[in-house]
Amino acid sequence: MAYDLKDKLVIALSSRALFDLEKENRIFDEEGLEAYYDYQLKNEETPLEVGTAFRFVKNLLAINKSFDDKLIEVIILSRNNAATGLRIGRSIEHYRLEIERSGWTAGTPVARYLDAFKVDLFLSAHPEDVQDAINADVAAATILPHKPRADIESDMVKIAFDGDAVIFGDESEKIYQEKGLEAFLAHERENAKNPLSKGPFFKFLKVLSDIQDRFPMEKSPIRTALVTARSFSTHERVLRTLDAWGVRVDEAFFQGGVQKYEVIKAFGADIFFDDQDTHLNFTTKDTPSAKVPYRC
Repeated sequence: MAYDLKDKLVIALSSRALFDLEKENRIFDEEGLEAYYDYQLKNEETPLEVGTAFRFVKNLLAINKSFDDKLIEVIILSRNNAATGLRIGRSIEHYRLEIERSGWTAGTPVARYLDAFKVDLFLSAHPEDVQDAINADVAAATILPHKPRADIESDMVKIAFDGDAVIFGDESEKIYQEKGLEAFLAHERENAKNPLSKGPFFKFLKVLSDIQDRFPMEKSPIRTALVTARSFSTHERVLRTLDAWGVRVDEAFFQGGVQKYEVIKAFGADIFFDDQDTHLNFTTKDTPSAKVPYRC
């Protein structure tokens, strides 16, 4: 019987999201495809340094140790070709990551394959692929440069999310951007009992929440945090929405416009998802971070 991915949490990511390939990417940009291929093949046995999403992936895969039947699948979907993928494979073996599936498209867009692999979350350093994924209703984010440590071990994966335009839809945020703070506050108070619409990361959060439910609350290997620029005066609609969805968020911070990076650092996030550069420019210094684009 064929292996079925539909009941798994499936994370697909590009090789540049998992490993630090910035030097190699500069060779591609400055010297061309042949020079890039030649460099990768000559360094096939040299393990790559870890990339932004490495710690997140490593800690997430550790959850599988609690089950005979794996819950988490991580798949490499890369614009590299299969030959240069040899170095990626060697690096995966070097770090002992249980990644058994991959796709190599030799430069063509990878988003068309997300549905075939039943992907719940796609991470890439290629913004165009991320945008295509979001437009196809798959949670996706562009990984930002960050230097995590490969030797940090944890028995828990910690994931932090922004609210509007990430977990929730962007309707309320558009009111703030177009009409200002007072109009936004009035709208949220008037609609406090009406659930917010579902954003691009709703499905991913729901799958995480379902996995958490398989553990006693105090022993869950996943911990989530909502870190929003909303003020506490608008918290009612947010909390009622999560309750209506049957979705669990362990910690919630209503920043009221205060910068998020110190709270996210204190939380110890393995990854943080936001749609605003004004926050990500600060968080990425200490925390692996990724930008969620708007659907277009």
